[in-house]
Amino acid sequence: MDKPRKSMEEVIRTDGRYPPEAYAFLHEGLRRAVREVYGEKTAIGQKHVSGQQICRAMRDLAIELWGMLARTVLAKWNVNATIDFGNMVYLLIEHDYFRKDEADSIEDFRDVYDFDEALNVVEEFEIKE
Repeated sequence: MDKPRKSMEEVIRTDGRYPPEAYAFLHEGLRRAVREVYGEKTAIGQKHVSGQQICRAMRDLAIELWGMLARTVLAKWNVNATIDFGNMVYLLIEHDYFRKDEADSIEDFRDVYDFDEALNVVEEFEIKE
C-alpha cells in the first residue's frame, strides 16, 4: 500500500532550508516565467520553462515587488543565489509537486546571474527646485 503523500507545506517545513514565503514567491515567479514564454493567457498547468527562465522571472519579480530591498528580502529567506531557486524547485519535483523533462537538471539553476549585481537596483531621483 502506498504511503500518503505529504502536503506541500509539510514537505517545505520538514526540509527547513527556505520558509513557506519563499515558496509562495517561487510560485509567482513560475507563473511569470510561463506567461513570458507562452503568453499572458496561458495557465501554468503542463507548460515547461527552463531553470534559466525561472531565475530571470524571479529576478524581475523581486525587483518589481521590492525594488532596492529585493536582495534583503531574499536573503531573509536564505535565498542567496540562483541555485537556491533550483533547490526549491527540485524539492518539489522530488515530492511530485512539479515535473521535469529528461534534459532538465538542477545545474540549470547554478550561477544564472550574480545576486549582488542583478538585484542591485539604484533608482535615479530627480531633485526639483
